Amino acid sequence: MDILKYQLRSFEKIPVRIYEDNLEASKNVAKSISLTIRQKQQEGEYMVLGLATGSTPVKVYDELIRMHKKEGLSFKNVITFNLDEYYPMKKDDDQSYWKFMHENLFDHIDIDPKNIHIPNGEIPIEYVEEYCREYEEKIDALGGIDIQLLGIGRTGHIGFNEPGSWDSSRTRLVKLDHLTRQDATKSFISEEKVPYRAITMGIDTIMKAKTIYIMAFGQQKAEIVARTVEGQISSSCPATYLQKHPNTRFLVDSSAANDLTQIKTPWSVGLVNWNDELICRAIVWLAQKVGKPILKLTDEDYNTNGLSDLILEYDTAYNINIRIFNRLQHTITGWPGGKPNADDSQRPERAKPGKKRVVIFSPHPDDDVISMGGTFIRLVEQGHDVHVAYQTSGNIAVHDHDVKRFVEFIQDITHTYELDKEAVDKKYERIRNALKSKKGGEPDIALVREIKGMIRRGEARAGARIAGAKDDHIHFLDLPFYETGKVKKSPIGKEDISIIKEFLQEIKPHQIYAAGDLADPHGTHKVCLDAIFGACEQLKKESWFKDCWLWLYRGAWHEWGIDEIEMAVPLSPDEVLRKRMAIFMHQSQKDRAPFPGNDKREFWQRAEDRNSETANLYNELGLAEYEAMEAFVKWKFETNSLK
Repeated sequence: MDILKYQLRSFEKIPVRIYEDNLEASKNVAKSISLTIRQKQQEGEYMVLGLATGSTPVKVYDELIRMHKKEGLSFKNVITFNLDEYYPMKKDDDQSYWKFMHENLFDHIDIDPKNIHIPNGEIPIEYVEEYCREYEEKIDALGGIDIQLLGIGRTGHIGFNEPGSWDSSRTRLVKLDHLTRQDATKSFISEEKVPYRAITMGIDTIMKAKTIYIMAFGQQKAEIVARTVEGQISSSCPATYLQKHPNTRFLVDSSAANDLTQIKTPWSVGLVNWNDELICRAIVWLAQKVGKPILKLTDEDYNTNGLSDLILEYDTAYNINIRIFNRLQHTITGWPGGKPNADDSQRPERAKPGKKRVVIFSPHPDDDVISMGGTFIRLVEQGHDVHVAYQTSGNIAVHDHDVKRFVEFIQDITHTYELDKEAVDKKYERIRNALKSKKGGEPDIALVREIKGMIRRGEARAGARIAGAKDDHIHFLDLPFYETGKVKKSPIGKEDISIIKEFLQEIKPHQIYAAGDLADPHGTHKVCLDAIFGACEQLKKESWFKDCWLWLYRGAWHEWGIDEIEMAVPLSPDEVLRKRMAIFMHQSQKDRAPFPGNDKREFWQRAEDRNSETANLYNELGLAEYEAMEAFVKWKFETNSLK
C-alpha cells in the first residue's frame, strides 16, 4: 500500500512511489513485469528484460518465482540481459553475478538458457572490447530492453557506471570506485578480495530501455535517493541521468524516502495536515535552521521559514514553543526502568512495578553495549532484573587470524599441561588447512564457525559483565536463520520466532529493548526485529504481556531524530567511559572490524560521537546540557508502529 498517493513535481524530477516496506514495492514491480510478459505472449513476441543483482531486486525475483509456480507465469518468451559482472570473475565463484542470477531466479523458472545473457567475467582482456560491442548489438537487434530493473549505489552508480560516467557511455570495462568496492566487502569478506574492475552496460544502453524501475530500500539509501530525484543532473551522480528518461519510476520504502522534501519538510512543499509529531518535527527543524533554542523562536522566524500557517491554524509562536519544549523535556529521564514511587504522568516509563524484569535483545554479540551500554548499566544499578539475549552468533564477523590465535592458545595450554595433545593438534591442523585453502567469500567449515562463535560469546560475556549483568542472565539464542556461513542469510523461519517466544515466556519481562536500526547494511537487525515482532504477535493475548513495553534503540549507523525520540537517557562522563570499556571487550571487532559498513570509525567512536551529538542537539534546542544521551522509541503494539 502506498504511503503517498500523489507526486510532488516541484521537487521530484523522477516520479517516486513510497511504500511501507520493500516487499510491497517488489510485488508491484513483479506484477508490472508479469503483465508485460503475458501481453507479449498474446502478441507472439519476445519480452526483453534487463536485470540487476544485489539485495535490492531479490524480492522481485522471489515474487516472479512464486508467480511461475503458483500462477503459471511462463518465461519461455523472455530474453534477459544483466547489467554487469565483476572482472575477472569465474561463473562458479560464490560472488559471481552469473551464480547469483541462477540461484535467485533462473534455476527456478522455465526460461530457455540460450535466452539468458550475463556479461562474461572470464573473457580474455584482449577480447573484452569486442565482446562488449557484441553485447550491445544483441540488445539492439531485439529492439531494445522493454523493462530494466535498477538498484542504486551510495555513489549514485547504476549498473557499475561510477561517478564520472557520461550519458553517452555504452557497455564497457570499468574501474570500480573505492566506495563501491568497500560496499562489496560484505560479499567478499575483505576489501582486498573485491575485484577492481567490472563489465557494465553503459548509461546510454540503460536509457534506451522503454521502461525503467529503479529501487532503493533502507535508511542508508536516503541521501542518494534525494540527490538523484531532486538534485541537478551530473556525471558525479550517474543516476541523475534518469531524470531525462520519459518512463522511469523510482520505488522506495519509507526509510529510503526520509530525505525527500515531501517527507523531511512537507510544509515547504504545500499545505499539510498538522499533527503533534509533525509539529514537533517542524519546530525542531526551524530551531536548527535559524540557530536558536526553541523558546527563543519568534513569529517572524515562523513566517519567514514557511510555517506561518502553523501559527494561523494552531496558536501563537510563544505557546507552540512551550508546548514542544515541554514535549522534549519529558523525554529525558535518568530512570529508564521507571522511577519508583514517583509521579509518572510526564515520564516516558511507568513507575510500577518498581523493580522490573528486563530483556535486552542484541542482534549481534556487541549491539547491546554499542547502542545502549549506558542504559544497560543504569538498569542494572537501579535494581532491575536485567537479562541480555544475543540473537545470533556473529561468527562470520571474526577474522581468520583471530581463530588461529585462539586455537594456538588452546594448543599451548594443552601442551603445557599435558592434556589430550593428539586430539587438539588434529583439530588445529584441520582448521589451519581449512583457512589456508579457503577462497575469497567461501563459507568457513562448521568447525571454524564454531570457534568464531566461541570467540564472540566470550567477548559478549565480558562486555555484559562490565555493564553489570549476572552470568546466568546472559543468554545466547543462536537463531538458525543466521547460520549459513555466508553474508547472505536464510529467511526468517518458524524456529527463529519460536526460540524468541519461548525465551520471553520464560522471563515474562516488563520491558523489552530491541534493535530498531534498520540501516544495518547487512540486514541482520531487520530479521532479528521481525523475529521479535513475530514472537510478540503470538504472545500478545497472554496476561503478562499486556504489561510489557518494547523500546527500540538504534545501532552503529544512525540515531533517531530528535522529534522521534520518546526516551532520552543521559549518561555521565564516568558512564561513557564504562560503556567504552564494555565495547572494548569485543576485541575481534576493534581496530578493523570485518564488516565496518561505510563508516571507518571504530564502533566505540561511533557510539560516543552519536551519543554526544544527541546530547548537544538537546542542549542547542535549549534543554539541559549532558555529556551524552542514548535514545529510544516505543513500539505501539496496538497499531504495530512507532507512533
